[in-house]
Amino acid sequence: MSTDPSFDAAASRSVLLHELIDDPESSGRVKLRVLTGDRPTGPLHIGHYLASLRSRVELQDKGIESLVLVADYQVITDRDSVGAIQDNVMGCVLDYLAAGIDPEQSTIFTHSAVPALNQLLLPFLSLVTDSELRRNPTVKDELAATDGRPLSGLLLTYPVHQAADILFCHANVVPIGRDNLPHVEQTRLIARRFNRRYAGGQEVFREPDALLSDAPLVLGLDGQKMSKSRGNSVTLAATADETAALIRKARTDSERRITFEPGRRPEVSSMLTTAALFRGESPQQIAEQVGDGGAAQLKKVVIEAVNEGLAGHRRRRAELAADQAYLRDVLRAGNARADEIAEATLATVRQVMQMTY
Repeated sequence: MSTDPSFDAAASRSVLLHELIDDPESSGRVKLRVLTGDRPTGPLHIGHYLASLRSRVELQDKGIESLVLVADYQVITDRDSVGAIQDNVMGCVLDYLAAGIDPEQSTIFTHSAVPALNQLLLPFLSLVTDSELRRNPTVKDELAATDGRPLSGLLLTYPVHQAADILFCHANVVPIGRDNLPHVEQTRLIARRFNRRYAGGQEVFREPDALLSDAPLVLGLDGQKMSKSRGNSVTLAATADETAALIRKARTDSERRITFEPGRRPEVSSMLTTAALFRGESPQQIAEQVGDGGAAQLKKVVIEAVNEGLAGHRRRRAELAADQAYLRDVLRAGNARADEIAEATLATVRQVMQMTY
């Protein structure tokens, strides 16, 4: 157990949720709905593929209803412009489909196409204080990453917008890593306060549970956290040759013998983890295979593992990219479905708040 009671409670709920998902009979008794998503600030990379895309497909294939958000409005929380937003949005859709997300089973949609979702932000903002938002780790981390830029109103209210993402569709399963747990806890708090303040104790919003991921951290090519904004990643759009060139430039160390020691050798261990995740082996097994081959042999093994692991994704991606009309149709259909859900939720909110005129 950790020294954080809120994490311990969330971890216990996550264990039960995993059991519920893996038990088909139990899943039949409780309706589960998953909300996941990405900010389209740039191309998705292998970190997204290993940590989230594959698990989204697994949940979908277990029959769990899934909504996948391309959070285009959240691009401007910490920057002045949206950049190549349309290309980035369509790139996300492309990678979702190539990874195996089925638009017949999962709803892919964007913030900007669902006005009712964003309107929920107003009543939800009335349920949190300025100091609560400023203490939120997500806000503090995002602000620190902006290199001294003033805190924007949108960044300050970022956790509340995330709460609207989850609650508009009554999602009760939110797959995340431990570092993102605060935004689920904020959502749970908003749900409780809404039910108590505006609905007289009636459960309009069910408190969602975090489905905590045990996926190991994969570092970027420079040894820092893999990030689109840092440009230290291998994108899913990269060719096999481009992937090889990028990995050959990745930071390692000078020790000849390759060992898996995350604390002492984070860069080498991250590369071992990457190869292991693509090959379905352990990092220790990969290290033993490389042995005294040094960084050059390690990189060769990682290049082969990544390119072999992404071969099917790249093939499907190329096929899908040739049919832009289909991609737009998928997004339009997903937007329409999400909008229908959001309008129904907003109608309920207006009713319990006595704002139906």
